[in-house]
Amino acid sequence: MTRLFLIGYMGAGKTTLGKAYARFQGLQFIDLDKYLEARRRKSVSAIFHDEGESGFRRTESSLLHEVGEFEDVVVATGGGTPCFYDNMEYMNRQGTTVFLDTSMDVLFRRLSVSRTCRPLLDGMANDELRRFMSQQLLQRSPSYRKAKLTFRGDELENREQITRSVELLHQLLQNG
Repeated sequence: MTRLFLIGYMGAGKTTLGKAYARFQGLQFIDLDKYLEARRRKSVSAIFHDEGESGFRRTESSLLHEVGEFEDVVVATGGGTPCFYDNMEYMNRQGTTVFLDTSMDVLFRRLSVSRTCRPLLDGMANDELRRFMSQQLLQRSPSYRKAKLTFRGDELENREQITRSVELLHQLLQNG
């Protein structure tokens, strides 16, 4: 029975690596944000707007505890998931947690092109985005560092890099 939780900052590559690894291993893949949107029939942005971050985080934690009971699953969490409630401790009890440690430059490049899709970043100028990311990474790092394993998330840009990353992740998990 496999339960793998991928954690890390927005844009770290959790969904990209998670989908590819799940496919490689024949496991179910769950993107926690997409799962939340499907269950609530509302976008993450709408939940943030209607209920605030605290309402979103309560729902997120509840659904994490739901998917954390599934078997043979790879879960890509939201960037803040490990930092609220008992989420990190819960994931560590339920399965294997892997922190996708991705460089600030790679995160910035990825997020600067997708910021309108992310409620916390929408409307930020580049300098504001960099400051915000630096501050959040500093705050979130202690939670991320509680993961059982750490994996570099910088090289998930093309099919070849993703395939190689899946192989490296598999090796890391085997050697654990």
